[in-house]
Amino acid sequence: MMTKLFGTNGIRGVANEDMNSELALGIGMAWGTLLKKSNPRPKVAIGTDARISNHMLKSAITAGLLSTGCNVTDVGLVPTPTLQYAVKQKDFDSGVIITASHNPPQFNGIKGVASDGTEFSKDVEDEIERIYFDKNHDLADWKNVGKLSNWDGAINLYINGILATVDVDLIKKKQFHVVIDCGNGAGSLVAPILLKKLGCKITELYCELDGMFPGHNSEPLPENLVDLMKKVTEVGADIGAAQDGDADRAIFIDEKGTYIWGDKSLALGGKYITKQHKGGIAVTPVTTSNCFDDVVVENGGEVIHTQVGSPIVARVMIGKNAVFGGEENGGLIFPEMQYCRDSAMSIAKVLEIMAKENKPLSELIEEIPKYEVYKTKMPCPDEKKENVMKTLAEQIKNDSKVIEVDETDGVKLYLEDGWVLMRPSGTEPIFRVYSESKSKAKAEEIALTYKKLTEEIINR
Repeated sequence: MMTKLFGTNGIRGVANEDMNSELALGIGMAWGTLLKKSNPRPKVAIGTDARISNHMLKSAITAGLLSTGCNVTDVGLVPTPTLQYAVKQKDFDSGVIITASHNPPQFNGIKGVASDGTEFSKDVEDEIERIYFDKNHDLADWKNVGKLSNWDGAINLYINGILATVDVDLIKKKQFHVVIDCGNGAGSLVAPILLKKLGCKITELYCELDGMFPGHNSEPLPENLVDLMKKVTEVGADIGAAQDGDADRAIFIDEKGTYIWGDKSLALGGKYITKQHKGGIAVTPVTTSNCFDDVVVENGGEVIHTQVGSPIVARVMIGKNAVFGGEENGGLIFPEMQYCRDSAMSIAKVLEIMAKENKPLSELIEEIPKYEVYKTKMPCPDEKKENVMKTLAEQIKNDSKVIEVDETDGVKLYLEDGWVLMRPSGTEPIFRVYSESKSKAKAEEIALTYKKLTEEIINR
């Protein structure tokens, strides 16, 4: 039995192994029990991505929710942000999306959505876990079990929401040619339709739903987007865009076929939106590149750094009334639409930026300050993580190279020639080290220096 269910983004595991129907049923009963504490007849929306184990897990968690007296509405196969938008717009008390995001096809997962459309906070997840393990379920009597219904309007609602938020007429005038790579995932049901409504000429790549992800691995990394990069130059497109498995993240390819890393698209969004608002607060985790801070501050804005995790970023954005936020993995959050990572909204917004600035994507990215990032990791038993963190914090007090220490999430050291972050993984028995500097060699040198220090502490 797993002792910790929820990770950074929901519960994930290999289907019919650690992610099985028994677990999903129990989570549904625990979830419903918690919801009934504030509402005698909660309304829950449920949807899935394209994975082949989706119906198995959806049926199981639905049964658990119904058994506690929740009414469940099945919205079908949809992207994660589509489900989140429907929950908020249609006044559901909660939402469930069956997805393992970018993980390989044998994986699946369960992600929870609060009534405002944001992902569950950690305290809610902890309470569901507590009820699950205690098996203290509040089951309804036979005549008060929940009712199941179906609704197929979530995708249209979501697309119309995006169209109402961006300058459609301006984008249409540009008649952009977009190569869209949906990776055989849930985005296939939204992105091509949205782009056509924005007046774009589109070339589709892997836009057929297939839970085996035959086109390529669903993580939108450079090695998985070779076909997209090639196709953009082959057809002379203005831009390429790729989505991950549940379509909450987008990665862009410029007109030259160049892969744009997520920190660059995040900085582009931050630059454009703070310029538009003449400042404002922008929120991102401590792992994000300094290029984001540079462009936001240049436009009179303020950056707030958070712990890693999009639910944390979203909640800080709400609390601080931020104008923009997101993560450096292609997960951009536009509060005018909703407080969650949203690939389709990101694609529409990048097209709007290109149209308003009247510049190709390569030129817009060239204007973003350049930094080199280096990432590495090392094994670390979970039981050692807390002590490693404490020891690291103590040892760097005497490090003359350190200008400032940030312990928001792990230990981040600001140095004269860059920064380094050492943090334990929330889902694996490893420690991660991230570094950044203007020079690639310096970024690597910094990372390996502090990786060695962390390894020494782990091995004591």
